[in-house]
Amino acid sequence: MKIDKAAIAGTLESSDCMVTVEPGSGSVELELESVVMNQFGEQIQEVIRETLERLDVKDVFIRIVDKGALDCTIKARVECAVYRSAGQTTNVPWGGAVR
Repeated sequence: MKIDKAAIAGTLESSDCMVTVEPGSGSVELELESVVMNQFGEQIQEVIRETLERLDVKDVFIRIVDKGALDCTIKARVECAVYRSAGQTTNVPWGGAVR
């Protein structure tokens, strides 16, 4: 999936995360800020990268500010930001239907 424009999903509330995606410079560039970075930073990055791979996103700058979100919330926010960026508003395969 191609990232066409900047898009945001999520909030900065507790137990949520704010995901911003922008067109990249030829690769996946990830910037992560998390209140639980020391405990779960590697797991959060893995969830983000797996979600982007599942959506076939190869060229993106993604910034995530995490306030303790669960993996399912992180996945949903990344999906939403990517779909918004690509302009996909109908027939959205939520919840991992894309393989």
